[in-house]
Amino acid sequence: MTKLNDTIAAVTDRIKGRSKETRAAYVEQIQAAAASGPHRTSVSCGNLAHAAAACPASEKSILAKGVAPNIGIVTAYNDMLSAHQPLGTYPDIIKETLSDLGATAQIAGGVPAMCDGVTQGQPGMDLSLFSRDVIAMATAVSLSHNVFDGALMLGVCDKIVPGLFIGAARFGHLPVIFMPAGPMQSGLSNDEKARVRQLYAEGKVGRDDLLEAESRSYHSPGTCTFYGTANSNQMLMEIMGLHLPGSAFVNPGTPLREKIVQETARQIAGITALGEAYTPFYEVIDERAIVNAIVGLHATGGSTNHTIHLVAMAKSVGIETNWTDFCDLSKVTPLLCRIYPNGYADVNHFHAAGGLAFLIRELLGAGLLHEDVKTVFGEGLGHYAQEPVMQGGELNWQLPPEISGNAEILGTISEPASPTGGLVLLNGNLGRSVIKVSAVKPERQVIEAPAIVFSSQQALIGAFEAGELERDFIAVVPFQGPKAIGMPELHKLTPPLSVLQNKGYKVALVTDGRMSGASGTVPAAIHMTPEALDGGAIGLIRTGDVIRLDAVTGTLEAMVEQAELDSRARPEPSIFEEHWGTGRELFAGMRSLVTGAEQGAMSFSLSEYTRHMEPAE
Repeated sequence: MTKLNDTIAAVTDRIKGRSKETRAAYVEQIQAAAASGPHRTSVSCGNLAHAAAACPASEKSILAKGVAPNIGIVTAYNDMLSAHQPLGTYPDIIKETLSDLGATAQIAGGVPAMCDGVTQGQPGMDLSLFSRDVIAMATAVSLSHNVFDGALMLGVCDKIVPGLFIGAARFGHLPVIFMPAGPMQSGLSNDEKARVRQLYAEGKVGRDDLLEAESRSYHSPGTCTFYGTANSNQMLMEIMGLHLPGSAFVNPGTPLREKIVQETARQIAGITALGEAYTPFYEVIDERAIVNAIVGLHATGGSTNHTIHLVAMAKSVGIETNWTDFCDLSKVTPLLCRIYPNGYADVNHFHAAGGLAFLIRELLGAGLLHEDVKTVFGEGLGHYAQEPVMQGGELNWQLPPEISGNAEILGTISEPASPTGGLVLLNGNLGRSVIKVSAVKPERQVIEAPAIVFSSQQALIGAFEAGELERDFIAVVPFQGPKAIGMPELHKLTPPLSVLQNKGYKVALVTDGRMSGASGTVPAAIHMTPEALDGGAIGLIRTGDVIRLDAVTGTLEAMVEQAELDSRARPEPSIFEEHWGTGRELFAGMRSLVTGAEQGAMSFSLSEYTRHMEPAE
């Protein structure tokens, strides 16, 4: 076995030390739940009768005996989201497959699934981050009936997979496998889509041209093909061993995808406590799996949203990580992929070039991943350095190609796209934030310019359209954090800032909001913590203050004397109207409870719960 990289080992040990108490409390709680065995055998006859009432007679008999697995399906299916529409057929395939094994499955519950692509720049985007915690709670409600021996999580997009993960973690004694739908076939190229967006921002093409380009990009069932949060989710589930190997990027509606669904059903039935290969969720997800996930994020140039979500996901299993861990791992993890927005290719091109199997093999060979982990497919991450194929009408796995199909899309450890992962932690008198520089040219990674403070992304867009931003500046957009308005993505700022940058101006963004998995070529210091509404210094910046953003040294400084900053009155943000309409008024409790971005932006504190829980009897 290849020796583990020293930094990977050191960061893992640091996380273990920091998490000693919370992880031990979580494991103790979950092991207590596992010790009582399959819960169907302990529920009352009335409970079980209710659970089986709608089942066929043959399934009622199986459920009553309690000797064959009953699998709970938690689904994010809806037919408005392209990524989730294919999930509608999965439960029937799963049930039929399990029936052949003498096992059963039930749809335990559904979780909401909203699309950030639909809500970008709209009031509904203010609910997006909080939808993750709603999904986690809905997952817990779904599994709370306590009649399941394992669970299948059907979900794909931005907040859905992290929410399913957090909810599943509360039932960590169950085996859990995640099941995606796969990306849609490639449509309009990402470069062309970005070009039309910029032309529209400049007023050079109309709405009809923009809609045509967008519709040719997002055109059929399946996940959007750029490498944003949705596809980063699928990479994470795979590199943490929660998928079947190679599940992430197989297109929906293909024979191979259907075979993967069937085999996933067989696999979950085979790893319950009723068999010999019991593989509970809590044993799959430990500190090593979390480190593997962070390394995978850096190696692929994945979504900046996961500097929030992965922290929350780790907390859900008693593991404490932070942005220093992310940054240190980024420094030793080479970027192996150029997938849009870090390149021209989409995930279908990446998959065809060798995909995750090739990437995982490269990382394992360099000692950048923990191989000695447990996965839903067996012991060792080496299982995931292979790809699924159809052979004679059956599903098999084979080694990935020895050589990348396209080195510009998928590189090697010896010839990476970049020597580091491209995520940088910024520290300074404004607080802590992160910046993704994998698509930012070196000459743009240090910007010193006067600030222009905007009350919202709409205000910035309005100033751009009025021709008021033809100069060097750093846009500061405070009061966008989770406590203020729910931390919406500010992705609509990308086209106007890109236009200005392409005209030769030095521009950058500083905000306590998010920029999503589509963070691109404009330097953006995001997730600023503490946020403005929580006393963060970003709320004290005034237009004209000079700011220096240096992604090379990892610093972000307002060139203002500390005494001057301290003397300034904190502005009263005009955010009250952002708390009403589109259901936002229902989320006041979450806004009041939510933690900072570096703490996972969670509206419940699982670490505090595990720290103070009573020891199991």
